Amino acid sequence: QVQLVESGGGLVQAGGSLRLSCAASRSIFSFNAMGWYRQAPGKQRELVASISSGGSTNYADCVKGRFTISRDNAKNTVDLQMNSLKPEDSAVYHCNANDIAVEYWGQGTQVTVSS
Repeated sequence: QVQLVESGGGLVQAGGSLRLSCAASRSIFSFNAMGWYRQAPGKQRELVASISSGGSTNYADCVKGRFTISRDNAKNTVDLQMNSLKPEDSAVYHCNANDIAVEYWGQGTQVTVSS
């Protein structure tokens, strides 16, 4: 079991930046991948970015060049730096830990980008 707690969400104007952080209750070193997903009202949850245990990253096309995911195994955290935010980035952002056989989710943090 692991608990994931997100922080860093809020209200920002278009073009602004936010940094989300996900703190895990135990070591994340063994997880196959850590990721950030988002869900906007009326839409399905979608992958934003993920990072493997080896450090390989994957991004949704719509955030490439604007968002950066990073993980700190020593601090058991996964961060998402979001720059050049757009109104369409508004959503609840959830942290995910994938252990192949099981995955864990945080409760999410709201990001709202005003135009």
